[in-house]
Amino acid sequence: MKAVLLVIDMLEDFFAEGRLRAARPALTTAINGLVAEARGRGVPVIWVGQAFAPDLSDAFLGMRKQGIRTTIAGTFGARLLRELAREPQDVEVVKKRFSPFFRTDLDDVLARLGADTLVLAGVNTHACVRMAAIDAYQRDLEVLIVEDCVASWDEEHHRVTLAYLAREISRVVSRAELAAAWS
Repeated sequence: MKAVLLVIDMLEDFFAEGRLRAARPALTTAINGLVAEARGRGVPVIWVGQAFAPDLSDAFLGMRKQGIRTTIAGTFGARLLRELAREPQDVEVVKKRFSPFFRTDLDDVLARLGADTLVLAGVNTHACVRMAAIDAYQRDLEVLIVEDCVASWDEEHHRVTLAYLAREISRVVSRAELAAAWS
């Protein structure tokens, strides 16, 4: 297995309120543990984050129509959570849609790394994590979702999405199960 860890949308704007704000301490602790485990095993870490132009010219249609200004490039809200353990050797991918593959260089990065397996962590399970899993599956990559390292502002859709993805598209595993698979 040649795995790569993708940590998705762990950005300030997404943790400003609600369920994710409350989940932030536990989720960041779990993800930092996962990142440390990955680095210890030589698994590359890719931080994926959404960022839009200040004029919203590259944002979702709904954002443009409603003037929703979230994760604007260069603002505090588009920054990676400060408590996460990002290092200079890590790769960063900026995305404009739910999928980290849509009009990004992620395919090229994964090819350069020789990846055959994606390990997914981050938010929101029902949107961006789901799209990453489905698009990776469509590229014939093995997909592992680390259950204690993903979350969503919508708990019901979080659970439904994990159940759906676990049927065929991915394996949903704990950090302990992942460590055993990496061994």
